[in-house]
Amino acid sequence: MGEKSGLRVWARRAAIGAAALGLALAAAALALDRLDRAYPPPLGNVAGISPEVVDRKGALLRVYAAPDGRWRLKAEIDKLDPQFLEMLVAYEDRRFWSHAGVDPIALARAALQLAGNGRVVSGGSTLSMQIARLIEPREERSISAKLRQIARALQIERRLSKHEILELYLTLAPYGGNLEGVRAASLAWFGKEPQKLTLSEAALLVALPQSPEARRPDRHPTAAKSARDRVLARMAKAGVIAEGEVERASTFQIAAKRLAMPAFAAHLADAALRAAPGKLRHQFLLDRGVQASLEAVALESARRLGAKVSVAMIMADAQTGEVLAKVGSADYFDAGRAGWIDMSVAQRSPGSTLKPFIYGLAVEDGLIMQETMIEDRPGNFHGYRPRNFDMAYQGDVSVRQALQMSLNVPAIRLLDAIGPARLVSRMRRAGVELKLPPGEAPGLAIGLGGAGLTLEGLVQLYTSLANRGRAMALRYAPDAEPPAQAAAAVLSPQATWQIADMLAGVAPPEGAPRLGIAYKTGTSYGYRDAWAVGYDGRHVLGVWVGRPDGGSVPGLTGYLAAAPILFEAFSRAGIGVTPLPRAPAGAVRLAAAELPASLRRFSSSFGAPIPGAPTEPAPEIVFPPEGARIDVGFAEGAGQGPLALKIIGGRAPFRWLANGRPLAESFRRRSASWMPDSSGASTLTVIDAAGRAASVRVFLE
Repeated sequence: MGEKSGLRVWARRAAIGAAALGLALAAAALALDRLDRAYPPPLGNVAGISPEVVDRKGALLRVYAAPDGRWRLKAEIDKLDPQFLEMLVAYEDRRFWSHAGVDPIALARAALQLAGNGRVVSGGSTLSMQIARLIEPREERSISAKLRQIARALQIERRLSKHEILELYLTLAPYGGNLEGVRAASLAWFGKEPQKLTLSEAALLVALPQSPEARRPDRHPTAAKSARDRVLARMAKAGVIAEGEVERASTFQIAAKRLAMPAFAAHLADAALRAAPGKLRHQFLLDRGVQASLEAVALESARRLGAKVSVAMIMADAQTGEVLAKVGSADYFDAGRAGWIDMSVAQRSPGSTLKPFIYGLAVEDGLIMQETMIEDRPGNFHGYRPRNFDMAYQGDVSVRQALQMSLNVPAIRLLDAIGPARLVSRMRRAGVELKLPPGEAPGLAIGLGGAGLTLEGLVQLYTSLANRGRAMALRYAPDAEPPAQAAAAVLSPQATWQIADMLAGVAPPEGAPRLGIAYKTGTSYGYRDAWAVGYDGRHVLGVWVGRPDGGSVPGLTGYLAAAPILFEAFSRAGIGVTPLPRAPAGAVRLAAAELPASLRRFSSSFGAPIPGAPTEPAPEIVFPPEGARIDVGFAEGAGQGPLALKIIGGRAPFRWLANGRPLAESFRRRSASWMPDSSGASTLTVIDAAGRAASVRVFLE
């Protein structure tokens, strides 16, 4: 009985002890839980993330430094190289997936190594402990600091999943200089995202965070290579990689130069950050490949064209309005070219780029067909006297030739017939506004660039030519509401096809291949702006060339400067060329002999000419001007020189009279010369073949 009684007493005491221990452990756990809640890990102190701008597929276009000046991009496990992740865990924390934040085995090993060697051989820190050190940096290395890291690591593991912990580490880990996180490191050292790394690259990214400054590849390439090779050897020993791969990967050179961060679509990216400064990820409909190609073409072309010259380009999908590339300047960072100015939205004179829409309206109205003859002779349109760019005239030409040669006078004849206000109205249908002087109504000069227009507006207008007459509003962001097709088309499908058929026949610039695109060039007054806009059956590309300060560039023309860029950009964009649309019902190209009588020659809205009456305007002397004082050499006594005579209008041949006496010969050209025999006042008169005359009085010195 005594023995049994003793056992019962012992069992009772053991039960009481166990209960007390359980209560003590529960109380300790409750206390630790309350302590954990009272002093949580400062995960909210995680440093700011770099804002990024991405294209339609998520490819990085531009990245900005975080507020503290560091490049720190958020890492996402599913977008990182799996081999790199496996190597990182095997090297840094091989029991990462099983421990609760602290690895007792690694800590014990580190302590034994410290005791045996008198120095730190391995730290025993888990990835969670390293995150604790990164979010609460401390200079001292002590037992108390290590204990704080352990406590924080346990707290972090309670709050974050393993994937979240790994992502946080790979966002904050140092990689040398102001680089933090594996994405910033991969971009800076390899020029690519860490989605698919070579074995050599992965090993270097594993090695750098342990001693980021001492192993910086750009400053200490030998140390970086040694660290990389140690990682490779250890991974082979651990069975993560094959032994035979170590030697091959070790032969690769270390990237000894830090690369610049991506800065594509800089102007668009800047605008996005200004509009939403707190947003970390901005997405556009751009295509990074197309954007990069066009930026390269713009930079190379601007350097060929000379100092201070810039280039802007926009490429858009004409059927959706989605912008695939937008280049605001030749080089955003080039102060000499004012690269910070986005010339794609600057108001400039569009030159002759609106002529296709003038011709399109005239076709739509039944005034002309491609082989209709039209006059290219000097004309006076209510006081407006347009001249061709080369100051020469072709006489009678077909409408097709007039558009392809970009002749000014025929375009104004047609604009006078359809009305400038109607052209502006059709542009408004496309959502495009011409900038006119305040209070001024649209005049004939808008047909030759006498108004302001942006490259962005011009490309939007040209989407109608590639989209059977319907313009699409340009779209940059995927979350922007898709625009509906315009309620009223800019041009009819038939007129649109006629314009494309004519513009597709324009010869490419010298040295450029035929791409099967339709295109139009333009040059503004004084060689300030050169334009080229081209399109195929799907895409529109607009090019502007000039100086951002509006300065003149002698010899800068659309055909010589902008058109070669257009063809090169279309070729290098990597999107191919979509055939132009087939002719819609009712659209045909008739030969001259097949035209009805009313369409064989263009007649203005003022009616057919009177039979036998001259069709040319009366002659007008443009030099010398009325009342001019002209130095021809009498004052110096060295003998006078000839005086140039120039007229516009009239019908050849021309007879000149000086002070009532005819010159020795008649002239068929609108320029002549006269050798005066005395100084003082003189009267010059010209008479054309129809008997019409013009006179000026001048004073010769």
